Amino acid sequence: MNWPPGELPELLSLGLAGAALVAAAAVLLRTRRPALALGVGLDLLLAAGLLRLSADQTWRQLATAAAVVALRHLIGRGLRIGGAAWRGPRPAADGPRDTGR
Repeated sequence: MNWPPGELPELLSLGLAGAALVAAAAVLLRTRRPALALGVGLDLLLAAGLLRLSADQTWRQLATAAAVVALRHLIGRGLRIGGAAWRGPRPAADGPRDTGR
């Protein structure tokens, strides 16, 4: 089959973006961990963006891929900080220990 230049990566990236949504939903349903599901979804969306970027190298495609990378890092960091705050303070490792004596 003869594909016009750039059409096959476009179709593959669209399919990968749909798979990202399905995979993220499946991970969320299976693990009940939103941070993990979001990471899976954003990683696959990044892959779709890079695949699309390989076909049509425009500034808009590059900015979209960069925005997904930035969002992935910011959201991941925010969820880790929020999760730590939700669990409460951790006991100090250097503090006095109960030795049971």
